[in-house]
Amino acid sequence: MPEVGHVVVIGGGAAGCATAYYLNAAGARVTIVEREGVGSQASGWSAGGLNPLQGMPEPIAALALESHRLHLDLWPELDRLTGRALGGRIISMAHLALDEAMIPALQDVQRAFEAAEGFSAEWLGPAAFRTLEPRITADIAGAVMTRGNGVVDSYLFTATLSEAAQRLGATLAEGTVTGIQHADRRVSGVVLEDRVIACDAVVVAMGPWSQAVEAWLDVPLPIVPLKGEIVRLALGGPPLPFDIVTSDVSLFSRGDDQVWLASTHELRGFDREPSQEAYRTLYEPAVRLMPSLADATLVRQTACLRPLSPDDLPILGAVPGWEGAYVATAGGMKGILLAPGMGKALADLLLTGQTSLSVEACGPARFAAITG
Repeated sequence: MPEVGHVVVIGGGAAGCATAYYLNAAGARVTIVEREGVGSQASGWSAGGLNPLQGMPEPIAALALESHRLHLDLWPELDRLTGRALGGRIISMAHLALDEAMIPALQDVQRAFEAAEGFSAEWLGPAAFRTLEPRITADIAGAVMTRGNGVVDSYLFTATLSEAAQRLGATLAEGTVTGIQHADRRVSGVVLEDRVIACDAVVVAMGPWSQAVEAWLDVPLPIVPLKGEIVRLALGGPPLPFDIVTSDVSLFSRGDDQVWLASTHELRGFDREPSQEAYRTLYEPAVRLMPSLADATLVRQTACLRPLSPDDLPILGAVPGWEGAYVATAGGMKGILLAPGMGKALADLLLTGQTSLSVEACGPARFAAITG
């Protein structure tokens, strides 16, 4: 490994902790700087679903599958390093057609899962589906049952990545970063409110707050916060046997008896307060879909801010015009899925200048070209 000196990763979310883990696993010296606690933002409040075959912009479709495979490799290794039981697993998911007009879209879903290695799918009519989950309304047109997606506890996954990185030699520092020290556009340190951490390279993984770096490095990082809310209910009966997805709402089986209604996505600035509007947006279609949810108990409603770029692609790689400055952010609504791929690719780029992962469309230079 080339000598890269000391690397500071700013941000203790999934992308930052994955970057630190892969850097440390390769022998680098790393400090993670986190302001509010590892996994305290969107990485700690995600539903944790890992679906690489849907909702993915074409330029990162290959990266999504690569990152999904990295998850499967990571889980036992993180368990071994930390002694934790991470509990990542492969799941089944039901994609429901609420009316006949939705069937062609679900047939596309079926074909995508049948074509992908390690995934499978089966079409079920309404009666056949309700033998699997009779609590769902009879007023559906059918379902595609898929297998191959994964799920993790997103907070535990992020915290375990951080702990594994520390067991490999990383340091976790608490503090608020206020700037990046440099000489002739070469990074020399990270400035906190009360001190400077000297370093040879910095990785910005600050999620929606990464745009602050525009002033520090004089580069465009057009990231905005995408607010997402989830309603957690205690079902009071047998757990859902699989996750259920419709065009209106998703029902995620979590824990022994919880159903998570997910999720909203709104551009509301940095507002992190749960809202009654979001509750109704999720709860009302969920009860229509599964009437027994009207008797469920509200456990918690959560809100978080996901980092979103203008083209819905991650921003990943070396900052143009700088030596030792890198960015790993903007995973958007797929942040937990993409975290291993983003972390591994960034570590590769920092240590060797290249990576085998499919991140060609993700470079920060694409925004410099637009605004330059």
